Amino acid sequence: MVRTLVITVDRDNDLGVKAGIRGSVVGRRQVLTAALRLGIADPEESDTNAILGALHQHDLLVESAEPNDAVEIAILTGDERVGIKSDRNIAQQLEDVISEFQPDRGVLVTDGMEDESVLPILSSRLSIDHVEKIIVRQSKGIEGTYYYIVKAIEDPRWRAKLLVPIAVFMIILGLGMILPNGIVILGAMPLLVGVYLLFKGLGAEDRLERLMRDMRESADAAILSSLLWAVTGVAILLAVVEGYDTFGEFESGGGSNILIGLTVLQSSLTWIVLGALAFALSLMVLRWKKGNFSGRSILIIAFGVVLWTMATAALQVAIRITGGGGYEYDVTTIMDDWGQTLLALFIFWAVRTAVRSWESKQDTGRYWGV
Repeated sequence: MVRTLVITVDRDNDLGVKAGIRGSVVGRRQVLTAALRLGIADPEESDTNAILGALHQHDLLVESAEPNDAVEIAILTGDERVGIKSDRNIAQQLEDVISEFQPDRGVLVTDGMEDESVLPILSSRLSIDHVEKIIVRQSKGIEGTYYYIVKAIEDPRWRAKLLVPIAVFMIILGLGMILPNGIVILGAMPLLVGVYLLFKGLGAEDRLERLMRDMRESADAAILSSLLWAVTGVAILLAVVEGYDTFGEFESGGGSNILIGLTVLQSSLTWIVLGALAFALSLMVLRWKKGNFSGRSILIIAFGVVLWTMATAALQVAIRITGGGGYEYDVTTIMDDWGQTLLALFIFWAVRTAVRSWESKQDTGRYWGV
C-alpha cells in the first residue's frame, strides 16, 4: 500500500486574502471548492490554475493507483507578507497533514518559482517524487507583453521594484535638465546606483527589510522607537549647529586652536549625550517588545551618564587650564569639579548591583515580584 499526497502551495496566502479560506485545505471536494471560490474572487489569479493542476494530478494518480493505494490532495497557505512567517505557516500545516494522512511520498504542483522555493521545506519532512509547474499559455507578441507589464504594475509585490527605480531615474534626469547647475544632479545618478549596488552586495537591504518587518510586527514599539530615532537625529543636528555657532564666536574673537576645539565640544556635548540616550532608549523599547529585554540596556544608560559627567568635568578643567587659569589640587576644588562624576559612579555601582541581583533571582525560577 502506497499513500501519495499531492501538494500545492499558496505562499502569499491569496486563498485567505481573496477567498477567505484558511489553510490547510485537505480533500478533493474541499480543494475544488477553494479553487472555485478563488477563481470567482480573482479570475486572473495564477494560484487557481495551480490548484486545478493539482486536482488534475490527483485524479490521474487515482486512476492509475492500485486497489490498496491511497491518494490525497492538500493546499498549504503561507502569509501575505512572504518571508519567515509564511514559511513557518507552511511547515506547520504540512506537519499537521502528514500526522493525519501519514503519506509515503509526495507530488508538488506549483505555478512559479516563488511557491517552488519552499521545496526544501517540504523535502525535509516528506519524500517529494515529482514537481510539476503549471504555466498558463498566453498569446505572444505585443499584446502579451503589454499584459504582463500591466499586471506587474498592479501587483503590489512588483510595483515598488519596477516603478520606484524608474521614477527616481526620471526625477533626477528632469531636475538635471531644468535646473541651472543640473550637471551636479546628473552626476549624482551613478552615485546613487553605486550606493544601491553596494547595499545589495553587502546584504544591507535584507537587514533593512528585516528591521522594517520587525517594526511592522511590533507597531506600538515601532512608533515610540521611531520618535526616539527622530529625537536622536534632531539632537545630532542641534549639536552641529551649537558647535558651529560657538566656533563662529571664537573665530571673530580669536583664541588658540585647542581652546576653540574644547569649547566647541563642550557646547555640543549635551546634545550629543541626549541623542545617544534617545538611541539607547529606542533599542530598549524594541527589545522589550520582542521579549528579550535584559538589564544590560539599563547598565549601558547608567554608564553613559557616568561618561557624560566625566566628560563635562574634564572639559571644564581643560578649558580652565588652557585659558591660563591653572588648577588647584585641593579637596574643595576637586569636589566642585568631580563631585557629580563621583555621584554618577556610585549610582552606576548601585544599578549594576541591583541588575545582577535581579538576574540571579530570575535564574532560580522563583517569583520575586518583578
